[in-house]
Amino acid sequence: MFGNPSLMTRIAVGKTIGFIIGLTAFFALPNFLPDAGEMLRWGLLLWYVTFGAIIGVFGVITDYPIINMRLPWYFTSAWVGGWMNFVLVFFAHDEMRAMMLSIFGHGGALSSPFWFAAEGAIIGLIIGYFAKRFGGEGPETAGK
Repeated sequence: MFGNPSLMTRIAVGKTIGFIIGLTAFFALPNFLPDAGEMLRWGLLLWYVTFGAIIGVFGVITDYPIINMRLPWYFTSAWVGGWMNFVLVFFAHDEMRAMMLSIFGHGGALSSPFWFAAEGAIIGLIIGYFAKRFGGEGPETAGK
């Protein structure tokens, strides 16, 4: 069940890394945004757990018939991670904007909340690497 290749291992690794990142955000957020409510803190914790699970699941798909290509894990993981955080910015735009402004100030080069999409791509790469390393990649991870 938790061998290599294994979908369950991929998901478990993704959720574990997501939990660690989410827990870091949970405790660090009040330092960056003192007005952050409990709902935002809990939302980020649970978001990154879900984020890791989805990236773990996406490792099963390696061949994309629509574009007739095989995409490597690093492209897929970065794309899914960036896309998920891009969507997150739409759900919590005001909170993310307030956090970026409190960190970088008005007019700063990194003051846009859409930089979270780049952060998601980087976190996606980290999760994708460890999920592939410990759980394998491709359809063989799904079993029979």
